[in-house]
Amino acid sequence: MLAYCGSAKEIFKQKRGQLIKIPGVGEFIAKNIHGSKPALQRAEQELKFIEKYKITPLFFTDEGYPNRLKYCTDSPILLYYKGNANLNNPKIVAVVGSRKPSEYGKQITEEFVKELKETGALIVSGLAYGVDILSHKVALDVGLETVGVLGHGLDRIYPHAHERTAKKMIEQGGLLTDFISKTNPDAVNFPKRNRIVAGMCDALVVMESKQKGGSLITATIANSYNKDVFAFPGRAGDLLAEGCNGLIKQNKAGLIENAADLIHALQWEPITKTTKSNHQVPLLLNISAEEKIIIDVFQEKKELHIDEICYASGLTISKTAGLLLQLEFNNLIKSKPGKMYLCSV
Repeated sequence: MLAYCGSAKEIFKQKRGQLIKIPGVGEFIAKNIHGSKPALQRAEQELKFIEKYKITPLFFTDEGYPNRLKYCTDSPILLYYKGNANLNNPKIVAVVGSRKPSEYGKQITEEFVKELKETGALIVSGLAYGVDILSHKVALDVGLETVGVLGHGLDRIYPHAHERTAKKMIEQGGLLTDFISKTNPDAVNFPKRNRIVAGMCDALVVMESKQKGGSLITATIANSYNKDVFAFPGRAGDLLAEGCNGLIKQNKAGLIENAADLIHALQWEPITKTTKSNHQVPLLLNISAEEKIIIDVFQEKKELHIDEICYASGLTISKTAGLLLQLEFNNLIKSKPGKMYLCSV
């Protein structure tokens, strides 16, 4: 509707017959838009709430909206945000895991987040018990910004025991949700919340997990978005290792043992060019099949963001980054600020 009408305001000006003609709208949606007085009254209440508590609404077209989410088919049209972190940080890592981790799980989570300090990455999780809250706390301790994605409105903190940490996060990160105020933290909301955790990161890391649970739901969603998923392996026969080991066995997650493994896989290490460029453009016949996929993405538009390239090519962030680097060495692609890339062929 936004694409056809041009703006949210224009949608409400259209006649019902015109709205029905828009693909995917149908009679039910069109009827509700024209009979939307209760919804508009509720929207006015929400507007007063966000103004009172200085909450930032992030509409899909707003500059501050997390760009990585825009390439997910079920991304929220509107988010509510309270904090100061850049939701488009160049490096974003989601950390998830068991709500009741073992001592080993706590240890690897703490060490992993500490090791990410030098990257300046934004740490994203769900403010839940266990691995989630530990990753938030360690990020705060080492000076990394951290964002908690909530399964309820911003009029409360759930669980209440994490309220003190949440207040610190607002000053060094933030709280994010697509649920309006007065939304209860019902069980059905948390899988919906997980899609935001999975969609706004470059990589999702599962620290420790049973065979079933929220962490595996988030990992499955991340895989569907072509995100890089990683897992820490555990001891065979350990219930809290079944989830991570299963992801690795099924090739749904890469095996890592520390942050250095993640940094290497995502090619976040500083790269020094030791050879001089001769500025010759090699024959396209010499490029690999995967490199050709990247080049083909640029056919309609010569300058693209890395997320656009990933979405169009169906390749993961780390795979795409590696191919773009090789193409840049071959003078076929030029990197620009803000993870933008320009194709020269």
